[in-house]
Amino acid sequence: MIIIKVPFSEAGLGKTVGTETAPDTIIEDLSEMHLNESSRKAAYETYDVDIKSSNISDNNASIAKRVGELSSGTNEKIIVLGGDHAMSYASFMGFAANNPGCGLVVLDAHPDLLPETGVQSHEDWIRLLINEERLDPKRLIIAGVRNTDASEKEFIDAKRIRAYSMKHIFRTGIQDFCDGITETVRSWPAFYLSVDIDAIDPAFAPGTGYLEPGGFSSRELIYIIQRLSMLPSFRIADIVEVNPKKDMNRMTSRLAAKIIKEIE
Repeated sequence: MIIIKVPFSEAGLGKTVGTETAPDTIIEDLSEMHLNESSRKAAYETYDVDIKSSNISDNNASIAKRVGELSSGTNEKIIVLGGDHAMSYASFMGFAANNPGCGLVVLDAHPDLLPETGVQSHEDWIRLLINEERLDPKRLIIAGVRNTDASEKEFIDAKRIRAYSMKHIFRTGIQDFCDGITETVRSWPAFYLSVDIDAIDPAFAPGTGYLEPGGFSSRELIYIIQRLSMLPSFRIADIVEVNPKKDMNRMTSRLAAKIIKEIE
């Protein structure tokens, strides 16, 4: 397994300060864990992204280049650790450069589809990928949503995006919901999984900037991860928005480490 650290929070527009410390904290917690729930312990190598300044464009180029280099010609699974969610924009582009037609599965309390403001951020990164035609909205799934702006709802409806609220998932049942999304992504040539830690209820993951009640339990999210990671088209995931400065007893960073462990 390849782990890429992206210690950058400037694209959170001041709302995600502290997430830049997450990669090292999560890896520290990961080093203390033993076998996963399949009785395996994957070996991993860590790599850094050269974050030189607070310039978002420069750092996006560095992130895309690093992910592109490390995802080229390898069968190893890749984990990218943020940092704020804006880094997924560049990380996805780096992966997509080697995997044309790949899709995106996002677990998040928010759709991240707000109208663009001219400064790429953690609130509009998916909309930007679609508007720049880097991502086909037919190959996008967003799940765990429970706080949506009216402008985002309009965009979702206009683009016919599969955006599943927690209300929908709860009514469907977690197993049936997983059956549906795995059937969909199975046909994609590859897919990128992005895990915003606020997809999880803050009772289980308090160390993040946006505490949205009513999310996945840690067990439900781990179940989703275990199901998706079994698919041949699963190649890469990121984990973002963990903020050790807001955490409690390292609950959130340890959960992020647990998610890595369960990606086989």
